[in-house]
Amino acid sequence: MRKLAFIYPGQGAQKAGMGADFYENSPAAGRLFDEACEALDFDLKEICFKENEKLNETQYTQPAMVTTCLAMTRVLTERGVRPDMTAGLSLGEYAAVAAAGGLKELDAILLVRKRGLLMEHAVPAGEGAMCAVLGMTGEALERELKGMADVTIANYNCPGQMVITGKTEAVRAAAEHLKAVGAKRTIPLNVSGPFHSPFLQTAGEELRKEIEKTKLHPLRIPYVANVTAEKVERREEIADLLSKGVSSPVKWQQTMEYMIAEGVNTFVEIGPGRTLSGFLKKINTEVSVYHISSWEDVERAAGELC
Repeated sequence: MRKLAFIYPGQGAQKAGMGADFYENSPAAGRLFDEACEALDFDLKEICFKENEKLNETQYTQPAMVTTCLAMTRVLTERGVRPDMTAGLSLGEYAAVAAAGGLKELDAILLVRKRGLLMEHAVPAGEGAMCAVLGMTGEALERELKGMADVTIANYNCPGQMVITGKTEAVRAAAEHLKAVGAKRTIPLNVSGPFHSPFLQTAGEELRKEIEKTKLHPLRIPYVANVTAEKVERREEIADLLSKGVSSPVKWQQTMEYMIAEGVNTFVEIGPGRTLSGFLKKINTEVSVYHISSWEDVERAAGELC
């Protein structure tokens, strides 16, 4: 029996032109882009569909990604492809909550616009950094970082791939130490701050105030939260988990393992890039994985999943 999950990528997967073919081919997807443009204080379609520098700025990336992912979701569900559960990596969690029914699509888009601004302004430019660490287990990385000041784990992505975060000099020193004790590679990430670190706790508290102004709805299906790697079924839990997510580690590997233990055997990654599909191949080779980033992908997936 098939049990299906929609999963959504986070910041970093964005690319110029994303969603343009959905806008052109689907009235439902087109309406969401148009509604987002009207509600936001910038031209979202210009940022998503054309080459520009703003697409990689956090305050614009976040609403652009969530709008694109939810427009794609509209098309999939219209074709009869519906999930039993959802999850999203970091930013992608907002698309997951909306797809599960906890947020209206436009409310999710407006929330991540505020989230992006709060995150961008949380730490002065140059004072925070993130770095991917390859070839270490989570337990080994936790052990090596214990006692180090101003650096923590940001992401547990998949076996052998994690991310550290914190103050710039602390992250640089930790990366050198980790290479010396067995990490295969450490790769500095091109980000504007120490995301998913305690330094963003104040941003999370401000975000909580914004979420509390937003109407949350009963969930139609569960989603799995980054903070706990466990399913959420009550709307009363949403605000706390989303606000904590800004400064807490993203437990993505644990999220996928939890969903598989819950019986999910088919995953549909919705959004640009194939990052999550790549992680899944390293987490479990037995599940089926589909990827939706183009109109042709929808035709193929709908034909096999309906």
